[in-house]
Order: sequence, then C-alpha cells, then structure tokens
Amino acid sequence: MKRAQRQARIRGKISGTGQRPRLSVFRSGKHIFAQLINDEKGETLISGSDYDLKKGTKVERAGEVGEKLAASALKKKIKKAVFDRGGFRYHGRIKALAEGARKGGLEF
Repeated sequence: MKRAQRQARIRGKISGTGQRPRLSVFRSGKHIFAQLINDEKGETLISGSDYDLKKGTKVERAGEVGEKLAASALKKKIKKAVFDRGGFRYHGRIKALAEGARKGGLEF
C-alpha cells in the first residue's frame, strides 16, 4: 500500500517521451526487471531482467541488467532517460541497476 502511494507520487512528476523514455524498475524478492517506456505512445521500447543471469549476488545481477539495458538503448540511439524507481528506496539493487545503466552510457 505504501509503495503504491510512493509510486503514484513519483509517476505524477515524471513521464517518458520518445527522445527521453522512462526507465522503470521493478524489484521482486528474487528478480529485478527494468524497461524503457515511451509514455506518450504507451509502449515499451526495451525491457530486461535478470532471468538469464545465474552467477553473482542479486545486487551484482541488477548492475548487469542496467548495463545490458543501456547497451540496447544505445543501439536504438537512446542516450537519455528519466529514472523511475517505482516507489522503492534508492539503495541496494535499485541503485546498482541505475549505476549499471550509467556505466553502460545512459544519462539520467
């Protein structure tokens, strides 16, 4: 309930476009998911998760997901994004994913 309230508050302030999509993150107990979304058209441009990654801790896998997502975005000529932490605190896996995306070349 609290996370839903935080998520709604964040989503009221940020929005993704074709030039600067929203990098949305969801963290479950075991996995992490991220997607670049164009809110103007309501479409997901790129998505990624840690399903295919087996080695490392959850934090390390989150960083790899961020790097892979950034690499895919650069192939589609997307260099900037708006980060949507999805109501989660900016630490641990969420922070690792953001830093991985920045390391991969995505700006936000």
